Amino acid sequence: MSSKPFIIAEISGNHNQSLERALKIVDVAADCGVDAIKIQTYTADTITIDKNDGEFFIKDKNNLWKGESLYSLYQKAYTPWEWHKAIFDKAKEKGIICFSTPFDFSAVDFLEELGNPIYKIASFENIDLPLIKKISQTGKPIIASTGMASIAELSELVDTVKGNGGKDLTLLKCTSSYPATPEGTNLMTIPHMQKLFNCNVGISDHTLGIGVAVASIALGATVIEKHFTLSRAEGGVDSAFSLEPQEMKQLVKEAHSAYLALGNITYGVSEQEKKSLQFRRSLYIVEDMKAGDIITEKNLRSIRPGLGLAPKYYDILLGKRIKYDIKRGTATSWDMI
Repeated sequence: MSSKPFIIAEISGNHNQSLERALKIVDVAADCGVDAIKIQTYTADTITIDKNDGEFFIKDKNNLWKGESLYSLYQKAYTPWEWHKAIFDKAKEKGIICFSTPFDFSAVDFLEELGNPIYKIASFENIDLPLIKKISQTGKPIIASTGMASIAELSELVDTVKGNGGKDLTLLKCTSSYPATPEGTNLMTIPHMQKLFNCNVGISDHTLGIGVAVASIALGATVIEKHFTLSRAEGGVDSAFSLEPQEMKQLVKEAHSAYLALGNITYGVSEQEKKSLQFRRSLYIVEDMKAGDIITEKNLRSIRPGLGLAPKYYDILLGKRIKYDIKRGTATSWDMI
């Protein structure tokens, strides 16, 4: 990995339909040290239809949004388009990147007018090849979540991006469950995906906490996306699996530590270990001895510190006569025998 992980705080619908709260989230996320803030560009009408039954109503008792119609959920979760410029401007003021996920052609056109610098493709849209084509034709970098997608579907996504002017693609390992579990995350997919599609990889992480995201760095993740909220207790459509400020700060810190820890393939004594060499074991004379005395198991031991001959020479020294008087606690050396 040539650069530290790019960390994205996803606002999603955690603004709770308050522009003031949305701007506060940007402020706090920037103070946490994230690289970017992400929003979503859609309306309930651009993403579904107003229907309150059948497959348009969420009945699954285990679903975080049970009892909502898709339309009512998206009415609560969407970020009003008239807020976008204010959010983009706030991010610029705070020195971080702001970008968005478009969900239809009109959203792409709108974001182009705003100068959106990066496009995100959501997991549920990663099979929408016409939308992916439209996004690719902007020539902007693309980050795509891979939730639920088969290798064949991802291959179609990658080919569509590359065939329509897309130049910079990052695929994010994603489990489209809210929240997701660590055991359902399968981080080993990250290096496989990188080799398979020869592109940058990362993670869009819906698990609770930061452990999974930090672990992904060791497997090659260069981008980490986590939902972010000011307070889970204050609610919000995605608050249950979102990080709070202190957790996001910790993620930024630990992700950077994990990146630094990757280092290079190396063996032997590192520069920072040189001072610790003295604490290795080595061979010492542990009784007072006179010239001509024989080295035995009683007067020779492998102990700390490490200033004498290496323990591997123990059997060689046994039975040898010493050339001069030696005090107890003297490190062994070849000139003493």
